[in-house]
Amino acid sequence: MKILAAIAWRNIWRNPARSGVLIAAIVAGLWAGISVSSLSNGLIVQRFNNLIEQDLTHLQIHHPEYLSEREPWMVVRNTDSIFRLLDNDERVRSFSGRVLSDGIIQSPVTSTGVQIIGIDILNEPRTTNFHLNLKDGEYLDSDLPNPILIGERLAQKLQMEIGNRVVLMFQDIDNDLASAAFHISGLFSTSSRVYDERNVFVRAEHLNELISGDAIIHEIAVILYDAAEADSLTAELNRTFDGIMAETWYELSPELRYMSDFGDSVTFYVMVVIMIALAFGILNTMLMAIFERMRELGMMIAIGMSKARVFMLIMLESVILTLTAAAGGMILAWLSVRYMESNGVDLTVFGGDSLLEFGFDPLIYPFILMSDYFAVTLLVIFTAILAAIYPSIKALRLNPGDVIRE
Repeated sequence: MKILAAIAWRNIWRNPARSGVLIAAIVAGLWAGISVSSLSNGLIVQRFNNLIEQDLTHLQIHHPEYLSEREPWMVVRNTDSIFRLLDNDERVRSFSGRVLSDGIIQSPVTSTGVQIIGIDILNEPRTTNFHLNLKDGEYLDSDLPNPILIGERLAQKLQMEIGNRVVLMFQDIDNDLASAAFHISGLFSTSSRVYDERNVFVRAEHLNELISGDAIIHEIAVILYDAAEADSLTAELNRTFDGIMAETWYELSPELRYMSDFGDSVTFYVMVVIMIALAFGILNTMLMAIFERMRELGMMIAIGMSKARVFMLIMLESVILTLTAAAGGMILAWLSVRYMESNGVDLTVFGGDSLLEFGFDPLIYPFILMSDYFAVTLLVIFTAILAAIYPSIKALRLNPGDVIRE
């Protein structure tokens, strides 16, 4: 095998120009594929983390019909017992109760529909990092009467500023219309413009006074130390308590579910497309090498080299050539990804802030896993072997006598 490998290596460099072009193509292909995959990974993971850590959390608890009907009276029962269970569970990092209502926000200029979220100002910052999105003003612990946080884009739409008064209108638990004035204490900005325009935040106790007069909760958001524990805790909650529906982020968000499923295999799919294209280059190179060495291969068979060794020689040439190029491509890609991971990639130069319309941060921090490099290596070897099968079979069909006479 060592002798065959040495012969294969020399054969590769008999025509350095042809081998060099193929190596350059493989290097460029792998570099581009891994770089694109790392960008996709960064985009998906940042969107996932933003949704989980800013709003969705790892699991949520609601009335069984709340998410479909969104009626004010559909509240979570037995909240004290649920809180005790969550507080004593080592898997839970933090949790927070929320009061929710769909309504209208009005300014002297215009009005628009919003989701009103009443939050616990002590537990919400421990559960989510939404408070870090505050761009101007104060949080809901402001001294203003009935403080409210609204998005910067919503403030522009309403033509309102910090300290101005807006009116919220919504239904109470008796389905009667309720309204109250709130003062803007702060403006927030997230990576999603749609979210910023559709959500406002008030103190839970203020919203409770208007909706029911009593302390009610429509949603309990739970963040865990390990997201993988979400399924087991959700199942336990649903078994333990009647009249609730606990669901994981995977069940609550079709968008995140799709992104998670797709993100796990994006590198594989990108590299398969690139390898299919490169396979034809490898096939063409090996066929040309076979036709140029017909007499030599015929002579080797004539003096006693077995066809199995000839087959192995062609295979080794293909694999060594491809792996040499793959090593260069992956080293170049690793250096590129490390640079982008440290400095980020600002996509605003390509499309401005258009990504914000879809909820994606335009500043991406790409990354690639070591398992992805391992998968790419296996894929490269498989492609090289597959592309070398036909040239190898072509070499085995040589008739030594006919080749020598020619």
